[in-house]
Amino acid sequence: MTILVTGSAGFIGFHLSRRLLEAGRAVVGLDILNAYYDPRLKAARLAILEGYAGYRHAAVDLADRERMPQVFAETKPAAVVNLAAQAGVRYSLESPETYVDSNVVGFLNILEGCRAHPPRHLVYASTSSIYGNHANLPFSVHDAATHPITLYSASKAANEAMAHAYAHLFGIPATGFRFFTVYGPWGRPDMALFKFTDAILKGQPIDVYGEGRMQRDFTYVDDIVDGLVAAIERPPAPNPAWDATRPDPATSAAPWRILNLGASRRVELMRYIEVLEEKLGRKAEINFLPMQPGDVSATEADTAETQAVLDYAPSTSIDVGVGRFVDWYREYYGV
Repeated sequence: MTILVTGSAGFIGFHLSRRLLEAGRAVVGLDILNAYYDPRLKAARLAILEGYAGYRHAAVDLADRERMPQVFAETKPAAVVNLAAQAGVRYSLESPETYVDSNVVGFLNILEGCRAHPPRHLVYASTSSIYGNHANLPFSVHDAATHPITLYSASKAANEAMAHAYAHLFGIPATGFRFFTVYGPWGRPDMALFKFTDAILKGQPIDVYGEGRMQRDFTYVDDIVDGLVAAIERPPAPNPAWDATRPDPATSAAPWRILNLGASRRVELMRYIEVLEEKLGRKAEINFLPMQPGDVSATEADTAETQAVLDYAPSTSIDVGVGRFVDWYREYYGV
């Protein structure tokens, strides 16, 4: 069973690919190692994956309309996990074109590949930021999420709608996962934990937005991977109880569903920083700043549906998860 993982040299894609390879699966990884953040970190992840006999790499841009069909024709994957995307809420304010190319055009190429060579299951990354300023916490997939407030989240909303159209028209089973603030070893340098750690160890101040009062559902990367692995061989079936007069936003009469992947707990940003200080053995110098455009005050995942469908049970506390990140960071950077 060959599994195509796009974004395999990215943060979550690397962890998923390694988990699958350790389980004896054949993985075709697709990644161009772009320069959104330090390509050397991506290259280091890729070097680990290439040490597995079951790994094959394709340096293909997701938005390449000529080469993407070739990838599907050559590999004919039994399952596809699309994790490649232009990430970052704030960067979407600076470079909107990048998000359309990668997240919309690129996802269309994935769907067309699945149309030509149907896999058993298409699993793809969405985002918790799709809920926008939705005030009902925890966020439920059964509540409408129709008001994204950044282009990044809008591009992910487009992915969910596009996947539904292809599930309806061509019967491609598709599961979209809304990720909640993922962190852990090999994480992205543009994420808060990475930036805070770097600054604190260098004796530099850290910028804390929203006066530190923001709350996030920080989710350890292994818990995210648990959900993805559980989903791969559990494609959705059409919901026989779906009612077009009262449509459920999370399911469909087509083989399509939306699920949350999160820890199901809110943690205030200042508590997150306190745990990091404890693990580093150093205090942070904090520069408090107001909220940034596109930020929301709080996120929390309702994972009841994910638990019911996938037996999903995230278990990593922030004390354990942040500690593992710090251990990795010190070893990788020798500090």
